[in-house]
Amino acid sequence: MTEPTFHELGVPAALADVLAAEGKTTAFPIQRDTLPDSLGGRDVLGRGRTGSGKTIAFSLPLVNRLAESGARTRPGHPRGLVLAPTRELATQIAKTIEPLAKAKGLSVTTIFGGVKQTRQVEALRGAVDIVVACPGRLEDLMQQREAVLDSVEVAVLDEADHMADLGFLPGVTRILSATPTGGQRLLFSATLDRGVDQLTRKFLSNPVTHAVDEDSVPQGEMVHRVLVVPSREEKTALVHELASGEGRRILFTRTKHIAKKMARKLTADGIPAVDLQGNLSQNARDRNLAAFAAEPGTPGAVRVLVATDVAARGVHVDDVELVVHVDPPVEHKAYLHRSGRTARAGASGVVITVAVEDEQREVSTLLRRAQIKAPFDHVTATSPVVDHLVGPRAAPVTPAPAPQPQQSGGGRGQQSRGQQSRGQQAARGEQATAQASRGQQQRGGQGQRRNEGAGTSSNNRNRRSRGGRGRGGAPAAH
Repeated sequence: MTEPTFHELGVPAALADVLAAEGKTTAFPIQRDTLPDSLGGRDVLGRGRTGSGKTIAFSLPLVNRLAESGARTRPGHPRGLVLAPTRELATQIAKTIEPLAKAKGLSVTTIFGGVKQTRQVEALRGAVDIVVACPGRLEDLMQQREAVLDSVEVAVLDEADHMADLGFLPGVTRILSATPTGGQRLLFSATLDRGVDQLTRKFLSNPVTHAVDEDSVPQGEMVHRVLVVPSREEKTALVHELASGEGRRILFTRTKHIAKKMARKLTADGIPAVDLQGNLSQNARDRNLAAFAAEPGTPGAVRVLVATDVAARGVHVDDVELVVHVDPPVEHKAYLHRSGRTARAGASGVVITVAVEDEQREVSTLLRRAQIKAPFDHVTATSPVVDHLVGPRAAPVTPAPAPQPQQSGGGRGQQSRGQQSRGQQAARGEQATAQASRGQQQRGGQGQRRNEGAGTSSNNRNRRSRGGRGRGGAPAAH
């Protein structure tokens, strides 16, 4: 069956032309099924896994309705709202919406925690039309009266199931309750469990439901393999080999500390790598993602990203040929979302789970729940199957030398009192950081997921202390 073009689905020519300029002319199943209803103004409940093309499925009706309404956006009163669970996903969604919005004379901004709110407030005061936001920071700005949602004509909730997993549904409920009841609402999710169905009943009016079967999601061949090693030491050597190929690859770990350490070790060994984890500032996240997405051979480009589950949703980089579960995830959903970083939009890819021998039962259970069948190969780093999976090796890159410390003018072997004071301050800071790190490790599991989600301000932390739960990778844009 030949998929229809966007023109045939009723997408206005100006918007279809934007997609055509990006090489997107025919619709994916989730777009084919939902666009006739969403462009017609109906509330839509769309179910499909990450990578199915949901972002364009809701971006087109969002932009089209705002453009056709002819209303003017007032400062602090956006007319379009998209809620996303993580800052990475919010950024990716905004990138998809921006060229469509520009074609219709509309503006877009992102709102999330982990960065100063100054730019976000300025955008709102400048009468931005569409806001793509994480719940925590948006609620902060609503309490400050910088964001008022009484003019929202279209509200979109993306990755609703991930919102539920991270405990954001109370905040999402408060936000959607602040939008007008007569507006259009579009909810997209991979599953409809864990409270997502309650959101649907509360906020969607006579919705049309469209579910895309896994077999109909456009993707290339995704090969799953489990490589079993005899020891932790052999696992380290195997991961090094898997990272050494020429193409892009993402290595997933369970903890932030391991991700940071692994990226530094690979870089020191001649395999340029960057990390993506919850302790990084937003500027550092953006910088590392840009390095990973950069064309090979450009200055600063890397081919290896070491990430925690913060990157499992919301990070879409083309041509990721290999995903490695260095640490098998705890939940099967996390396995599927991690794996979805490869074999997207018709490309092919390989997903490898690395397991020490005593982890085989755990991995078998994980794959069964994910409904994935994969062979188990007992290997070492030098096994032929590993060589075949890695493919041609990239030439080693010598790391840049660390900058040399500046000599002071106070004589050899001496420090000025100011230098001593700075050294003492640095030492105290390192000690405080170490203590905080130990506390984070002791808190574990759920605390890590909160840290991995979209950052919130002190106001949100105060609200959590009064009984609320914590609040907060691109899905393919097409």
